[in-house]
Amino acid sequence: MFSVALFCQVLLATAAAAIPSSKERFAERVARRSAGALQSRPMIPFTSSDSLTNLTTLATQDQITVNWAGAALIANTATYKSVTGTFTVPTPREPPGGTGEHSATAWVGIDGDTCGSAILQTGVNFKINNGRVTYDAWYEWFPAPLIAFTGISFSAGNSVTLSVTATSKTSGTATIVNHSTGQTVSHTFSGQPALCQENAEWIVEDLSVGGGLAPFANFGTVTFTGATATTLSGTTAIPADATLINMEQGDPGVLLTSVFTRSNVVIVEYSGPA
Repeated sequence: MFSVALFCQVLLATAAAAIPSSKERFAERVARRSAGALQSRPMIPFTSSDSLTNLTTLATQDQITVNWAGAALIANTATYKSVTGTFTVPTPREPPGGTGEHSATAWVGIDGDTCGSAILQTGVNFKINNGRVTYDAWYEWFPAPLIAFTGISFSAGNSVTLSVTATSKTSGTATIVNHSTGQTVSHTFSGQPALCQENAEWIVEDLSVGGGLAPFANFGTVTFTGATATTLSGTTAIPADATLINMEQGDPGVLLTSVFTRSNVVIVEYSGPA
């Protein structure tokens, strides 16, 4: 009888040890959700042994990257508290010969250019897969992966305002308003990795997936109007003199965007294979 009881105790102990803890189960769920998920990342500079940009356009563009296009205000110390911009939702198209899902995303954010340790941002994804177009809204405090908003939907032509506010270096809010539908969503962050608050951005991005870049959609044109950034001292900054960022990919490089600013407007045009 003693041997049987001892055997049962050993068996139960072994089984208990094999059952993952709640923390382990949570980590596994996060990993499964993150695997293959789209993620926004800091600006990645373009490098190529044969860059068309290096030969023809570098003089008129301030930064060339593989994943960002748009405009950034850049300071050397903590400066920016909030960023906002309004755009019209475009209709994405697949580039010539493209099959499967292609995507692009438009967002506003704080940091990620010269300071890449953390980013507070929010945006809208545009996806096309064999002619089917879908949209979704998201928020992210990098390096955590982006999280989709629920309770908001989009159609091509909708007017949408994106806003982020850093209430401290480790907390803030992300808000999206669809003026065409009357829907608003917001998320509050706390206890996050510290921002530098040195960059304010209006960006179209080629998101990352599975360690590389997602196939990039022809997004047409994204025009951020009412593009402003509020500083920690309470002043308002506009992107008229911001650093321009264009996207180039491949080797030899292919320039995929053209970017322009005027007053409080940032225009990002797709100029790649049509």
